[in-house]
Amino acid sequence: MQNPPAGTARPAVRLPRGETMERQADVTRDDGGAGALHALGGKYMTFQLAREVYGLEILAVREIIGLMEITRVPRTPDFLRGVINLRGRVIPVVDLRIKFGMAAVEATDQTVIIVVQCQVEGRALTMGLLVDQVLEVASIDAAQLEPPPDLGAATIEGQFIRAVGKTAHGVAFLLDTARILSGQDLGHLDRATARA
Repeated sequence: MQNPPAGTARPAVRLPRGETMERQADVTRDDGGAGALHALGGKYMTFQLAREVYGLEILAVREIIGLMEITRVPRTPDFLRGVINLRGRVIPVVDLRIKFGMAAVEATDQTVIIVVQCQVEGRALTMGLLVDQVLEVASIDAAQLEPPPDLGAATIEGQFIRAVGKTAHGVAFLLDTARILSGQDLGHLDRATARA
């Protein structure tokens, strides 16, 4: 994907009226069993990568911004696109296409950055997730959820898929934001932010 010329960032996408993006206290959840699936029912920000639909728990989403200039940081993995200056705060941006092993594509007018916050290894982490397109805020009940399929250790996404939900756009893979990045990835993020 190519960054747009400087100064051409599109305005932020607004959530439906009444939606909250404030982070609430983390709730420890078991990854298996019906009780865990019941606890995962709720509102999700759904988005698209290629033809696949993914969802992020709405409480982890801080805001959605149009694609803006991303400053590349030397000697970082390809999936770490660089950093952005968001109202004076330096935030790393992860290209989910590359992180998930998909081919990179040119940015479109639908390409956005979803800014998320989560607790990783005992600390708050804010990062941007570069996605092809935001779809909607979907309410997914526990009855619409199934455990993630066992696709083997070779499947990168399987490491951080919490459940599979049924939405108006088809099957959505619901992601565990805190597990998208490994410990090694977090080290790259820290170095990238320090160099910016």
